[in-house]
Amino acid sequence: MSSPAKFHFAAVLALLVASPGLAQEAAPTLVSAGGVYADSLGPQDTHAYTMELEADYFVTGSVEQITVDVVVTIKDAAGEDVATFDSPARGPERFQFTTETPGVYRFEVSPFEEETGRYELELIRVEPEATTPEGKVDQLMSAYSGDDTPGVVAAFVRDGEVEFARAYGMANLTHGIPMTVDTRNNIGSTSKQFTAFAILLLAEQGRLSLDDDIRDYIEELPDLGETVTIRNLLTHTSGYREFLNALAMGGRRLDEGDYIGREEIIHLVERQPELQNSPGAEFNYNNTAFALLTVVVERITNQSFPEWMAENVFGPLGMDDTAVRPHRLFIIPNSSMGYGPADEGGFREVLDLGGAMGAGGIYTTVDDLALWMGNLQTGSYGGSHLVEQMTTRFILADGDTTSYGLGLFVDEYRGLKRIHHGGADAAHRSHFAFYPELGTGVVVHSNFASFDGSIPSGVTEAFLHEHLASDEQDGEGAEPAEAVAFDPESFDPESFDEFAGRYELEEAEGFILTFSRRADSLFTQATGQQELQIYPTSDSTFELRVVEASVTFHRNDEGEVTSLTLHQNGDHPANRIEEEAWTPDEEALTEFVGRYFSEELETFYTIALEDSALVLQHRRLEDAPLTAGAEDTFSAGFPIARVDFARDEEGSITGFTADAGRTRDVWFERQD
Repeated sequence: MSSPAKFHFAAVLALLVASPGLAQEAAPTLVSAGGVYADSLGPQDTHAYTMELEADYFVTGSVEQITVDVVVTIKDAAGEDVATFDSPARGPERFQFTTETPGVYRFEVSPFEEETGRYELELIRVEPEATTPEGKVDQLMSAYSGDDTPGVVAAFVRDGEVEFARAYGMANLTHGIPMTVDTRNNIGSTSKQFTAFAILLLAEQGRLSLDDDIRDYIEELPDLGETVTIRNLLTHTSGYREFLNALAMGGRRLDEGDYIGREEIIHLVERQPELQNSPGAEFNYNNTAFALLTVVVERITNQSFPEWMAENVFGPLGMDDTAVRPHRLFIIPNSSMGYGPADEGGFREVLDLGGAMGAGGIYTTVDDLALWMGNLQTGSYGGSHLVEQMTTRFILADGDTTSYGLGLFVDEYRGLKRIHHGGADAAHRSHFAFYPELGTGVVVHSNFASFDGSIPSGVTEAFLHEHLASDEQDGEGAEPAEAVAFDPESFDPESFDEFAGRYELEEAEGFILTFSRRADSLFTQATGQQELQIYPTSDSTFELRVVEASVTFHRNDEGEVTSLTLHQNGDHPANRIEEEAWTPDEEALTEFVGRYFSEELETFYTIALEDSALVLQHRRLEDAPLTAGAEDTFSAGFPIARVDFARDEEGSITGFTADAGRTRDVWFERQD
């Protein structure tokens, strides 16, 4: 393929004219790749830049949001959206994509929510798509390759040994320390498999049984009517409140580094009036459970959890660069600092979550995780029977099988069996995936809260593309049959109307996905989040391109669309909400105004009426608008997804229950 010696794209400015709602395009301005192009946006403007590109070209660039929050949309030669980028409100809005067809590509820059202000666009790299796995990974990481950005480490592992590892960006921006393959990173919930392994080692020694009552070891936990076993904790089926969601609901600013002591987790369970579900009846991802398991280890062994793990797990495996961080101010040598986007542009330091030990809290390297991946393959330490226990999916009381074993997810990814766990602390991100049929795996770490979650799949694709089924073949039990090509142009947008509507996630009551169509464009919007465009991949499946996610709609025996599955870090079923949305008038809304108190969380919320709409207020949190659903039910955002009001026999409002998926049915009593 020939490579153009020079690239040009025409800047087309959409300028408002005297007549409201009308705009005209300025004459195209030719610009060269590598230059910086400054302009200002009005509230209705869309500035478009075009460039003629060949197929299979990699393009990356950035829009510096000087005084305006922008949305960047990429369109291909046919005018179809390739990707939309809208993350930070200030600083660089980075974008990258690979062309599939030749022609004129369009870069659109528009203001978020009709803001106005200045920006600078820079096209950084325009080059043929890499043909080697290493080159593809380098291109994937282009947004994290500078000395002014948080970093990433990516590795490909075969038979327990690192076959490829490369670091990008910075481990510490304050002191100018680059990320390296030897940098220790916080792996968040990827830590859970090590906590599970520790419990299994103790069971192997006869010091506990997985079917023991947790109260045999932590006697201060309350009797809530049913036995919660150690196995229930390991499989996220205990019924206990999830402590991070619960404390956030109580007003803790996890994003601002609020302190959480380990003892608070036990106190939180002590104040819980009843279990959220019968033990073993429901999978509900739960950090409380794994935090409690560290207490079990300490009380059985009379050692601190970090010390016991070093001597009995990491040491025997040769994981010399791995350590449990006992608290977030403890110094881990050669570790990365966590960062998030700053409101004013650039980055801000972000402290680790408190109380994370057991549920998270491990710092490690890609080399050490390769050793652990090798042990999952061979069972050389602990025995293959322990690995089998960890990777056997749990069966619920009703006979349904979860996608979780003991500390590990077990599923199928594009035709391959996958054993994996992701991790997210306040800022750090981690991805660990092992493909046992191939003896290979992928590890990706980042110290950036807004790290692109689709990149680990890109790394997997780069190294394992020959073994991966097409997206259309992906799924539980999928057969490697010959794929049938789907032409998106053949999809009739009007046929989407039967899918349009509202769907509630089973695992997160009050979290609603709303689907709609405007002309030929299809959209989805999640509770408390921005609307995103979706694209057909078959007659009943659709993908998001801003994030790595897709949706499959399902029909009942009568052919009616009644449910869907959201595919994003696992499969998440959702059911269609049939009732019409409740639309109370301002007089009806006034009835809910008041002050409400939760004795369990020891916190107040105020519900106010502002501009004919209800707002949920807490003295330490940002105001959250309440959106009416069914009668007396409203959806919000984080940390409360759903509010259900209760009435007495006279019809007066007595309080509400608050739900946030992992923490449910928290009672708030009306105080006035």
